[in-house]
Amino acid sequence: MTTERGGHDEPVGARGPARRIAGHVVLGVLGLFCAFPIYWLYATSLRAPGDVFELSVLPWPLSTGNYTDALGKIDLAGMLLNTGIVAVLSAAGQLLVALLAAYAFAAWSFRFSRLLHLMFVGTWLVPFQVTMLPNYVLLSRLGLLETLAGVIIPTLCSAMGVLLLREHLKGFPKELLDAARMDGRSSWSTLWTVVVPALRPVLAALGILLAITAWNEYFWPAMVLQRSNAVVQLGLRSFLGTEGNEWGPLMATAGLTCLPVFVLYLVLQRHIVNAFVRSGLK
Repeated sequence: MTTERGGHDEPVGARGPARRIAGHVVLGVLGLFCAFPIYWLYATSLRAPGDVFELSVLPWPLSTGNYTDALGKIDLAGMLLNTGIVAVLSAAGQLLVALLAAYAFAAWSFRFSRLLHLMFVGTWLVPFQVTMLPNYVLLSRLGLLETLAGVIIPTLCSAMGVLLLREHLKGFPKELLDAARMDGRSSWSTLWTVVVPALRPVLAALGILLAITAWNEYFWPAMVLQRSNAVVQLGLRSFLGTEGNEWGPLMATAGLTCLPVFVLYLVLQRHIVNAFVRSGLK
């Protein structure tokens, strides 16, 4: 791989050692700046309950008292399970809807297709605060308030997912679709045996983005589940009160909540990076 410089091609990485070292130093400083809040979260959670407000960088003596206190006050395992169910079902539903809609827009020509596409784009531009009240009233009429289904169902369509997959499918070789039709395959069979395998990297990258977004979502679950702390985002507020906040158990719970995402990334790191690089998603 080469880059152009002064009218001549230059191999990537051929810059002087001083510039490379300076670049690595800048990246290292930025990395430490980004990672420090996470370190401080776990450092605070491992302090003794009476030392939560200490400002020493290294927590000492180490204590698991905050974790014991947090696990004794809330059903963290149940909350993590419910949050995982919401994240997985929401991401899977959005992927399925986006795949079917993008396939229709990219592979078929039909009346009002451009108008429908513009409507999808329009829904992406509408702020969530505009649609939350109609969604809330509809869930109330359907009796889905205070349920996980009420959290999941309104999020099953992602305009961003439709637009991203449509753009990828527009670059999909039409010859493959024509060959599949000549082989006698139906549109449904062509989608799952030809299109989906070719889109596996972008589907993986988009699925990861959607799942992490659903895992971190706070506002919509807080509206639907006003009388319960069924998901872990809402469980964190159990340690916030008018008589004072319990920062130690709060930090311990937040640290445990982050662990599934960290473990998922460590296990699938190579696949996630490859998916983002090959799909062009950033």
